[in-house]
Amino acid sequence: MRIIIIGGVAAGAKAAAKSKRLLPDAEVHIYTEEEFVSYSACGLPYYIAGDFEDWHKLIVRTVEEFEKSGVNVHIESQVTKILPADKKIVVRNIRNNSCQFVEYDKLIIATGSKPVIPDIRNKEIKGIYTLRGVEDGIAIRERMMNAQNITIIGGGYISLELVEAFVKNNKNVTLVERAPFILPVFDEDISSLIQSYVLENSNNLVKIINDDTVSEFIGKEEVRGVVTAKGSGFETDMVIIAAGVRPVIDIAQEAGITIGVTGAIKVNSRMQTNIPDIYACGDCAEKVNMISNTPMWVPLGSTANKEGRIAAINACGGVEDFEGILGSAVVRYRGLSMSMSGLTEKEAQKLGFDTVSVVITKRDKAGYMPEVQNVTLKLTADRRSHKVLSAQAIGSTDADKKVNTVSVGLIRGMTVEDLLDVDLTYAPPFSTSIDILISAARILKSKLN
Repeated sequence: MRIIIIGGVAAGAKAAAKSKRLLPDAEVHIYTEEEFVSYSACGLPYYIAGDFEDWHKLIVRTVEEFEKSGVNVHIESQVTKILPADKKIVVRNIRNNSCQFVEYDKLIIATGSKPVIPDIRNKEIKGIYTLRGVEDGIAIRERMMNAQNITIIGGGYISLELVEAFVKNNKNVTLVERAPFILPVFDEDISSLIQSYVLENSNNLVKIINDDTVSEFIGKEEVRGVVTAKGSGFETDMVIIAAGVRPVIDIAQEAGITIGVTGAIKVNSRMQTNIPDIYACGDCAEKVNMISNTPMWVPLGSTANKEGRIAAINACGGVEDFEGILGSAVVRYRGLSMSMSGLTEKEAQKLGFDTVSVVITKRDKAGYMPEVQNVTLKLTADRRSHKVLSAQAIGSTDADKKVNTVSVGLIRGMTVEDLLDVDLTYAPPFSTSIDILISAARILKSKLN
């Protein structure tokens, strides 16, 4: 059997490795447009920051290591067409522009996502970057070394990680975000706290422009300035566009594969598309929210690895389901952890839930312990069922542990009353005697009643 995988980063690499382990005699091929496979894209901001010097550490598994295990890797090879009726793909060699037909028995699409590039005048001049692959990370770090004023477009997870990287290198950063606050994936009451913390803990190196977008880049050959839609103008030595990403679905759509309401490839719980023997996984595939059972699309490396494994198992003749996601995520900024899981209050209300929320701030350990810090937690529940819908936490480095605890309950329909019964660990160096989760649940129960 010949298993073809399009894309070789998180989902594609996992699918290839799992397929070869399940079917050692199968012919497994990865086709990727990039020079590298199986690398940690999530680690790129930390390489740029200088947390480690050797970018090779980002490579999880080299081409040679894949080849040694029996997986055939074709780098700089673009799949331009899928022909389901013939069970073939068309592959273009990027180096010499030659094309060939390649047959498959099972096809796994793991084309990932790509940066959204807003319609900005002069966006083709030099000094403007996106961060997707290893080459991008290397180029941004090299440019940063000779830059002092840096502009970031967008205020999501990657943007915040890059702000931290640039501040660590003593660079001036201007961030332009179209929403009222950065990290708009959180509810506004939490994202407003995050923005305040960033501005207060950046050594006066960071400026944030909200409710605005970039309309023009100034410069002839290289970027020298930025102009926003509302008329703000400022100098810059380089720009990173991090205005979000979208799934890469072009060849799938052209082949007649169904695209879901989120704009990603529609799959069932076994990562199967509507066409037999074709699977999709990772950032290019649509997911299901486990709370609302509705389609959602959240591109995360952790999810991509899970889906790559599931796609391989089913493509190799096994049976295993991927039940969905909660959108769980965590990011840090100079000592502040920010984490969330489940439906935020605004998302839940859009889906018709009658939400009740509570926001509290509490110490993360006994007050007499050294290095005690605060954690702010937001819990949201449904008024009718009392089911917990989400947790959002910011604060000390342990903030994400509170969210992880709740996420386990979310997949099982935990109620506020269930959360009150959770037997959490306690010792002065680790928590308060009444954990912030229990305190929040008590207040939330009172509001529900």
